[in-house]
Amino acid sequence: MPSEKRDYYEVLGLSKGASDDEIKKAYRTLAKKYHPDLNKAPDAAEKFKEVQEAYEVLSDPQKKATYDQYGFAGMDNQFNDFSGFSSGSFGGFQDIFDQFFGGGGGGYSRQYKQSGPRRGSDRLINVSIEFMEAIKGCTKTINLDVEEQCPDCLGSGARSKDDIHVCRTCNGTGRVVSQQRTVFGMMQSESVCPDCNGTGKSISHKCSKCKGKGYLRKKVEVEINIPAGIQSGQQLRIPGKGEVGSDGGPNGDLYVEVLVKSHQYFVRDGRDILISVPISAVDATIGTKVDVPTVYGDVELTIPAGTQPNQRFRMKGKGVKDLRTGVTGDQYVEVNIVIPTGVSRDEKACYEKLKDLENKQKKSVFERFKNSFK
Repeated sequence: MPSEKRDYYEVLGLSKGASDDEIKKAYRTLAKKYHPDLNKAPDAAEKFKEVQEAYEVLSDPQKKATYDQYGFAGMDNQFNDFSGFSSGSFGGFQDIFDQFFGGGGGGYSRQYKQSGPRRGSDRLINVSIEFMEAIKGCTKTINLDVEEQCPDCLGSGARSKDDIHVCRTCNGTGRVVSQQRTVFGMMQSESVCPDCNGTGKSISHKCSKCKGKGYLRKKVEVEINIPAGIQSGQQLRIPGKGEVGSDGGPNGDLYVEVLVKSHQYFVRDGRDILISVPISAVDATIGTKVDVPTVYGDVELTIPAGTQPNQRFRMKGKGVKDLRTGVTGDQYVEVNIVIPTGVSRDEKACYEKLKDLENKQKKSVFERFKNSFK
């Protein structure tokens, strides 16, 4: 492996032994950060690929166990056949030693299976929607560049089945072994077959439609049905719209992460909705009825006499329906009492009369505060 390749745990910002949830959370954060559609930095695409590679290994229990034990060497299939190796198994150690040093010049007898059809990688994109679209649900159309399996050759890249042959260079293993004599003895190394690129197959006549690639690149429109109540950061899965598979394998899936824009007045808290409404000091004092906006339209709310600043009122069932439980939340209305900065002559006269009345009855707010010290 190249010396500059970073440890997978380091790539995701985790320590060895991180849980599945920690790995998934770190991947989602970094994939969003470095996604080429969102990050225009020159190295964003490379970092995005690095994050994807790290997640592909650490999210798979078997690959993770191999990596934890052997590091990058295990990812090169050098130890895939040694799952039973232990410190007390000399035979296993000898096989590994033979792989690196040629077993004292002995023949190389390991046989590798052809990879066969392999599923393509998944893709992640982001879609932004308005606040009310998330509440009520909507349909979005996105344009995608996809690579779909060639309908003529079904992904094989060959004109017909008779045109597919076993690669003569690697005898169908997809790997080639070379030996070199050194002062330590015979050194033996293994690499991907340069003629078949690891497929183990050669094609005598390529498919005329896809020119031997096995897939066709095209632009498609995909409709995404976004359910009512979705929250920012939740993902939707679209099967078969990910990266193309190899050797006739299926495409991966497309994951769409929904990003919900904020609203000027409404604030979402789980399945509840919060809103602040202004009322006058007079209405707060003597009480009133107001038509409060909700995500479903205006609803009348009774403000009782003596309402205090920042007091909250609950409007049952006026929140958002939870996607998983189906339970609908509530709306909470916080009262913001607005004091006028300028009053008319008549209004000022009324306030002065009210002040005189308070002074006579010794009921002013300040008098009650002052009396509490006696």
